[in-house]
Amino acid sequence: MTKKDKIQRIRKDYELPESTEKWGWRYHHLGIPTKKKMPDEMYLPHLKFYVSGFSTSPFGVEWMRFEDDCPIDELIKTVPHVAFEVDDLNKALKEHDFEIIAEPGSPSEGVRTTMIKHNEAPIELIEFKKTI
Repeated sequence: MTKKDKIQRIRKDYELPESTEKWGWRYHHLGIPTKKKMPDEMYLPHLKFYVSGFSTSPFGVEWMRFEDDCPIDELIKTVPHVAFEVDDLNKALKEHDFEIIAEPGSPSEGVRTTMIKHNEAPIELIEFKKTI
């Protein structure tokens, strides 16, 4: 039986999603695209977009405002995404049959990310290089 042939079990309201319960992923943030200039934006020139809010939000809400010529996938620029921290990005991608919409890369030192698509929604996976 292939992964696509697998019948999915219906999750009960009180049960955690499979990504956190079985796979061990941890919630990291919610990214929300905006066209409005937000307070304390930080510009990421290599990605051509601004981020704000993450460092001060108690819920991990991050606002993202994109330049017109930003090369990022349109789905990421228009639909909010949830981000999960994973221990090993390569392993997470290898274990699951995900459609990748942003190839793994490093937005900043010690961080690797990728974006996958699930039911027409972007999902971000993040791996942090642990330093002592």
